Amino acid sequence: MLGNFDFDVIARTWEILIFKGLAFTVEVTLLSMVGGIVLGTALAMMRLSSVKPLAWLAGGYVNLLRSIPLVLVIFWFFFLVPYIGAWIVGSPTPIKVGAFTSALVTFILFEACYCCEIMRAGIQSIPRGQVNAGYALGLNYWQVMGHIVLPQAFRNMLPVLLTQTIILFQDVSLVYIISLPDFVALASKIAQRDGRLVEMYLFVAVVYFAICLSLSLLVKRLQTRLAVVR
Repeated sequence: MLGNFDFDVIARTWEILIFKGLAFTVEVTLLSMVGGIVLGTALAMMRLSSVKPLAWLAGGYVNLLRSIPLVLVIFWFFFLVPYIGAWIVGSPTPIKVGAFTSALVTFILFEACYCCEIMRAGIQSIPRGQVNAGYALGLNYWQVMGHIVLPQAFRNMLPVLLTQTIILFQDVSLVYIISLPDFVALASKIAQRDGRLVEMYLFVAVVYFAICLSLSLLVKRLQTRLAVVR
């Protein structure tokens, strides 16, 4: 098998795979994770709110999206939202959303569900005594959350958020269904063009393994350092 292995196809194409395909995957991952953390934090605060309608709305959103496969969410958003938008604004033609925007918004909405649960656990991990002390000092709810609760919650949940980022990095490969040029999609096109499926998919696997293993080791080291701080 190795005797027929063509290293030349990797040597010819690794630059476009890394600097175009992998760069695209990393870009979508980072943008989606930042958006997911922001929206997820807002959802977490809604779920912990004493206003029941807000808590029910956030809980229903989180439970709904977590119950649907990500690939279906990407598919539905890309194909249905343009028609739904046209129906809302009364346009005779579908609204142009674009594949990249569809993928990015989908990942943000989907990741927000998981970030919501992570942040909710982080917020609830802060001792109630610290919150009461903040109120005793004259701080309002938003000041207590901004200066006392959220900074500690982010620190406590940082390893889990990084782990979720690793999962998202792998999930971005699903954008192949809407023909976006991510790392896996480009490798697949080259593999089919040159008839070198083994070489291309093995190269993709090695790159994903190296990146994910490195990030996992980073998370483990971070967990150790945070445990020492606490």
